[in-house]
Amino acid sequence: MRMERVVRLAAALCVGLALAACGKGVDGAAIERADPGEWLTYGRTYDEQRFSPLTQVDRTSVRRLGVAWWAEFDTDRGQEATPLVHDGVLYTTTAWSKVHAFDARTGARLWSYDPRVPGEAGFNACCDVVNRGAALWKGRLYVGTLDGRLIALDAKTGKPAWTVQTTDASKPYTITGAPRVVKGKVLIGNGGAEYGVRGYVSAYDAATGKLAWRFYTTPNPTGAADGAASDGVLKAKAGATWNDGAWKQSGGGGTVWDAITYDPGTGLVFVGVGNGNPWNHKLRSGGRGDNLFLSSIVALKPETGEYVWHYQTTPGDSWDYTATQHIMLADLPVGGTSRRVVMQAPKNGFFYVLDAATGRLLSADKYVPVDWAERVDLATGRPVEAPSARYANGAVSRQMSGALGGHNWQPMAFSPKTGLVYIPAQLGRGNYADPQHFRFAPGLWNTGMRRYPDGPSAKLVRPGAREPARGELIAWDPVARRARWKVPFERSWTSGVLATDGGLVFHAVGPRFTAHDAATGQALWTHDAGANVIAPAMTYAIDGEQHLALMVGAGGAGGGDQARRKGRLLVFRLGGTAKPPPYPEDVLPAALDLSLATRSAGDADRGGVVYDQYCAACHKAGPYLPNLARSPAILEPEGFRAIVLDGALKANGMAGFRRHFDEGAAEDLRAYLLWRAGLETQAAARAEAPAHAQ
Repeated sequence: MRMERVVRLAAALCVGLALAACGKGVDGAAIERADPGEWLTYGRTYDEQRFSPLTQVDRTSVRRLGVAWWAEFDTDRGQEATPLVHDGVLYTTTAWSKVHAFDARTGARLWSYDPRVPGEAGFNACCDVVNRGAALWKGRLYVGTLDGRLIALDAKTGKPAWTVQTTDASKPYTITGAPRVVKGKVLIGNGGAEYGVRGYVSAYDAATGKLAWRFYTTPNPTGAADGAASDGVLKAKAGATWNDGAWKQSGGGGTVWDAITYDPGTGLVFVGVGNGNPWNHKLRSGGRGDNLFLSSIVALKPETGEYVWHYQTTPGDSWDYTATQHIMLADLPVGGTSRRVVMQAPKNGFFYVLDAATGRLLSADKYVPVDWAERVDLATGRPVEAPSARYANGAVSRQMSGALGGHNWQPMAFSPKTGLVYIPAQLGRGNYADPQHFRFAPGLWNTGMRRYPDGPSAKLVRPGAREPARGELIAWDPVARRARWKVPFERSWTSGVLATDGGLVFHAVGPRFTAHDAATGQALWTHDAGANVIAPAMTYAIDGEQHLALMVGAGGAGGGDQARRKGRLLVFRLGGTAKPPPYPEDVLPAALDLSLATRSAGDADRGGVVYDQYCAACHKAGPYLPNLARSPAILEPEGFRAIVLDGALKANGMAGFRRHFDEGAAEDLRAYLLWRAGLETQAAARAEAPAHAQ
């Protein structure tokens, strides 16, 4: 009898401990311990190295890697998420901020959650309706939505626990980045700098959703205090670095749209700050002042948001050289002493190593060819700019790097075993020139760059490219301050990177997902994902088997060269034999039969200006979003106005523009698109002519 009682007490104790563990879920200690078989936060660990100590898949065994299971989603835009894995469950997000949970062993879908982002919110997204992932903390999953909400979901059921609007819903803010949870606070930034918003990062209580603190990255244009954690430092350090200019209408930009990294060692959180609005420093701030904290790494105390230090990579930025790119932490030998450092490869083309505790610049070197600056002066921390960089007196500066940068949002990885940082780099030039006229337009792109609208009588001709953009996977030695090896690609817009203790680096170019030897860059295994990949892979272990997970789907700022295909999740393991079906063949719209068109009384030249200002940012010439010159909607005016002015297709992401221009301008736009359609019809006829002649 006594033994039965002991057994019952022991059983009850075990159940109680299990329930307690289940209720606790992921916390800071679990993230710091970093179980090799799990992936608990965006970069796997707080230091964001994206390095896994798993070794089952190595240089020899990788050739046996195959698909174990796969899933297809209902979104066909860019897929940028890094899945998370905890307690046998894989969590991921897709375009339009949707969330899914799968059995990590079998791929069985456990639950899905749709935050029902309004389609017209897509208009506010500069670079597609993407989402980079979620955060786990104590039984909940946290996700930011494109329309600016932060939502806490029950990790077991997907049911919302709380929702908070983190942005002013009347302004064109977006959220595409992954939250991070630090000391019970959910940290989240936002995007929208091109459209005219004021950037900040916020911290919310993970249990209740109550705002804990907020740090603004640009001064308040009114001069008033915000009652925020940033008030003191904006007054003491930033205010004097801003002169009169368009920023007082736009808010200045400076959005924290991606990098947020926490270091338990120093107790600091590091946020990457983006570009200004307008890009053009002469318009934004009269060409005067460094404009803090644009294009900066800012160190804050996660408990309060208190400022500790900052480093500005590009003072007075005038080229969209954001510093929101991946920030990682590591212990490196510097000057014979081990130092805790912050590393970043931002858009401007320099690789930075900073002391994590103080922000002192330790090194800054070109990781890609750069001609906007000669070097970074280590004594002052400032770039030594080329004389032509600021495109003065009407000149066009066609410089390296362009606005897509030497490295964009796609995460890099660091291997403590090789001591190398693996950077998905790109080499491409951009045009920079002052506009002929500039007026800030709320809610629209306001770069302050010269426009090159075309039309039947167009006189401005865009400067031709000197060479096509291309990409490189670079193995960068941050101690020796040079590249150890490079793998060049003809394509510039590639995926993020994963490094493993199996001696491998995983990276995708287009649909080709490849395992490279971490020491040499040699390709050891390749898989055709069927559609272009821009997301980074991650890896986890379950039942003693290592798996790799990869989100598949084209999109993002540079991903518009492939027709839209439904997003997929591919999960690999050694000996995997699953065969996802091939995607259907792309069917692109044919050139229009213009004999069916109602003739337009609009002015095609004026319409080219309208198109350039309001349409070109989304409707590029590729197949990713509709090519308006091949859209049947342009054939008659009534339906065209219903879509363009009144938002008849807003549920699909096509916002109405009546607040921006009137029916006369809409008809000018239609006239321009009909002119473009005629050019496309002629080109199609020329392409078909040789076939008829045979």
